[in-house]
Amino acid sequence: MTLYDGQKGEVYEVSGVYVEEPVTRRLQALGLNDGTKVRILNRKKGGALIIQVRGTRLALGKHISSGIEIKGGKQ
Repeated sequence: MTLYDGQKGEVYEVSGVYVEEPVTRRLQALGLNDGTKVRILNRKKGGALIIQVRGTRLALGKHISSGIEIKGGKQ
C-alpha cells in the first residue's frame, strides 16, 4: 500500500521510496528511510498529506506520497 492510501491518525512503517532519484535523496536526508515510522496527521484538498516523521512535520504532494510504500497501521 502507498502512503497516499493510508488513513489519517495511523502510524505506518516505510517499506520503500519509489520516486525520482533527487526526490528520494531529499526524503532520505529528511529521515524518510526504509523502516522509519510515519504518522499521517492530515489530508488536504488536492491530495497533499501532512505527516510526522521523527518529530518533524512534512507536507507531501500526491505524486510523492503515491511513490512511498508502507506497511502496518494501528500501532
